[in-house]
Amino acid sequence: MGMKHLDIKKKLHVKSERVKCVDLHPREPWVICSLFTGQVNLWNFETNSMTKSFTIGNNPPVRCVKFIPRMNWFISGADDLMMRVYNYSTMEKVKEFEAHQDFIRAVAVHDTLPLVLTSSDDMTVKMWDWERNWQNVLMFEGHVHFVMGLCFNPKDPSTFATASLDRTVKVWAFTHTAQRSTYQCNFTLVGHQQGVNCVAYYPHGDKPYLISGSDDKTVKIWDCQTKACVQTLTHHSHNVSSVLFFPDRPLIITGSEDETILVWNLQTYRLEASLDYSMQRVWSLAARPGSNKLAIGCDKGTVVLRIGKEEPVFSMDNNGKVLFAANNDVVQMNLRGNVPSDIGDGENITLPQKDMGTSEAPPKRVEHNVTGQYAVVLSDEEYTINTTLAWRPQCCGKATDFVWGTESKTFAVVENSSTVKVFKGFKESSSITDTGFAVERIFGGPLLGVRGQNQIVFYCWQTEVQVRQIDQISPRSITWNDTGEMCCLITDSSFYILKYNKALVEEVLNSGAEVPEDGIEDAFTLIEEVDEKVRMGSWVGDCFIYVCKAQRLNYYMGGEQTNLAVLERPMYLLGYLPKDNRVYLIDRNRVIVSYQLYQSVIDFQTCVCRGELQTALNNHLPKVPESQKPAIASFLEAQGFKELALQVSKDDEQVFKLAVSVHRLDIATQQAEKEEAEAVAKQKWKTVGDLALQHGDFTLAAKALEKGEDFNGLLLLHSSLEDKAGLQRVLELCEEHGKQNVAFTAAYLLKNVAKCIDILCDTGRFPEAALFARSHQPEAVPEIVLRWRKALGASKFASAIACPKEYPNMFPDIGAMFEDKAEEEAAAEPEPAQEPEPEPEPEPAPAKEPEPEPEPEPEPEPTPAPTSPAKPAAPTVEKDPFDSDDDDTPVSHSPTAAAPAGITDDLDELFD
Repeated sequence: MGMKHLDIKKKLHVKSERVKCVDLHPREPWVICSLFTGQVNLWNFETNSMTKSFTIGNNPPVRCVKFIPRMNWFISGADDLMMRVYNYSTMEKVKEFEAHQDFIRAVAVHDTLPLVLTSSDDMTVKMWDWERNWQNVLMFEGHVHFVMGLCFNPKDPSTFATASLDRTVKVWAFTHTAQRSTYQCNFTLVGHQQGVNCVAYYPHGDKPYLISGSDDKTVKIWDCQTKACVQTLTHHSHNVSSVLFFPDRPLIITGSEDETILVWNLQTYRLEASLDYSMQRVWSLAARPGSNKLAIGCDKGTVVLRIGKEEPVFSMDNNGKVLFAANNDVVQMNLRGNVPSDIGDGENITLPQKDMGTSEAPPKRVEHNVTGQYAVVLSDEEYTINTTLAWRPQCCGKATDFVWGTESKTFAVVENSSTVKVFKGFKESSSITDTGFAVERIFGGPLLGVRGQNQIVFYCWQTEVQVRQIDQISPRSITWNDTGEMCCLITDSSFYILKYNKALVEEVLNSGAEVPEDGIEDAFTLIEEVDEKVRMGSWVGDCFIYVCKAQRLNYYMGGEQTNLAVLERPMYLLGYLPKDNRVYLIDRNRVIVSYQLYQSVIDFQTCVCRGELQTALNNHLPKVPESQKPAIASFLEAQGFKELALQVSKDDEQVFKLAVSVHRLDIATQQAEKEEAEAVAKQKWKTVGDLALQHGDFTLAAKALEKGEDFNGLLLLHSSLEDKAGLQRVLELCEEHGKQNVAFTAAYLLKNVAKCIDILCDTGRFPEAALFARSHQPEAVPEIVLRWRKALGASKFASAIACPKEYPNMFPDIGAMFEDKAEEEAAAEPEPAQEPEPEPEPEPAPAKEPEPEPEPEPEPEPTPAPTSPAKPAAPTVEKDPFDSDDDDTPVSHSPTAAAPAGITDDLDELFD
């Protein structure tokens, strides 16, 4: 086979301290590594980044680690004799316990039961039950030296094997129940000349094999039924430290302290490859069922390899017969008649399997021809065409690549990098040798595609004439629709939808005219480039169904991409069966699932894309289920048929959106009235209001904006129409809903100054209220100042606010108004003074006493303000907050005195 044919690729290569053990996560792209320096590191081999790092205890050497994926845990064993369990999601330590009396060498986790095995230099193996708080439920004794390795049997979960430096491999059986646990040693395998370091089971059911590696530099394959050594592999030059059967291909992987990883063929036991990544001694190997990844732990770090392709090898014909290559075997499954009619989307489909045959080498492609009558199996350097019914060979030969043509027995092969041969009726017809570049791959369909390093050339199957050359593109796959009119080129980063002008090409070829060097220029028309990474795709009519690398099942039709499902794991497209109305997918483990896609929907959309609108409406639309009408409406809308989409759709949200887009006010209003969700209804009414304004329907606009609580829109509408009643309604609504800004504007437009002042005061905007009143209603200023002071409370800022009624000289523009009012009040005061009440009469006399009282300092103002006998004395404050800090002189304010500079300046700044 060799490395080239094994297709080995490095996914991760990181250096670190000595790695004693590695393990792969079954679902995530993670490898976990335990280090001799006391750390456990978690790496993502897709992003080449360390996800998490754990420090174990006081940094003892950590010799073993394993994932417990169903609990989101990992368990590790260290030289301090302790086992530790961590949650790798939260990094929380779950459990720590002393497990053995000497160094812990290995750990194994049961696939289904809550059991963990540990082995140690104390020559024992212990079983732990985490559902019993990690109770030691069994201790296995029988080895007479260090127990270096152990593993559960994947085919019999009640047995496991151990490897010891006493040169033996033992197979144990156990029973574990809530009442009791027992064990026995089934048998012992003897054959190694020195201590045995590692042991592993064959993961599949066709061979009862066990493999072991030893310090005698050999690897032995054992038959567990006969207890005999089947084969001894001798190529390592030092101790063999780790061994395993690779689950994805018929390979054996061995690692050694001679710094190499050897790859062996399981069928022939031939050495296929020797790998050396300059990481010194190899200590650990790990692989997982259903994965083609191999993890390697070495003295200087960790390596993760991909062996073979990611995609499984399979094919499905138009009748639902599926061929799948499992290692060297080809099996058949039949979907037709075996899928329950009520199966749900994404549910696993269990199908009977039929063994069809065995290939000498692992197949890298299995593919049906156009009729499904024949299938080809392509291995490394040869192909074999078999009948699908009896699996009888019809044709074989040498080839590195193979594709079918559009006729039953027509195909092409790549014989070498410069020759492509065409076969018709299973006989060689012609060859293409003048490509001018090294042939990398070929693609089938109505035209034969030949790919070079950065180009693709299409040839006619009949004449081998070059039809078109497209440069600067290197497609991974090319698929054609059934009519041969549409073509999709899938690259690593995107896919291209092309239209093939079949009539033009045939006309040019039949005319006998010389074809230009680059082919016929108008042979293809680019419809669209879609920036989507596609794993695999297939055509159904003019509908391109594909699985993208973001784990989504989508389809492309008429320039629109529609999502059918989000996939939980990597899946690959099998195909579409019109009778089932389902798309089928498969994973690496041959698990098949399906998703519903109605043929009537595809037919309808295909007719619309081809311009056959009446055919789509008359013939196919009646067959479309009601549940698919919204999807049909979305498609029609994307194609520009919005009126038709409105008629088709039954979804209220979609109907409302379409009604607005085509300006159907009546339908939009009906949908808004039907809406029960308050928040959604408000938004719909706002939209209806805006649309009504566009159409000049002011009555409907006012109704809609009010129901949508769009008070700004209502204000704009009624102010533009000079509708006072409407503005009054806006004012009331805004006060009710607490929209004070809009309420203030409405009140101002209504010239309701008192209401404006009330709104400002009610919202605590006293400074703005005072300034507004000074300009629009000066007589309201004193009341606002009082409310302002009250809101500030007993603070120095409250006492610093001057009232024009108390200090009219500070307000020259409005002070006279309050002086006149004060005089009028004083003139009216004698009448109530004649009342025979004893207390009011002495009051006028004290009120006049401050007048002759000499001032502490001469007043600077030349003309004192007139005073009234009824006006009370101004308050005295100990210190003005606006005076400078070094002035401790108390200031006395009188109604006739000018205010100190500090207060005057600050009030001027406040009210200007």
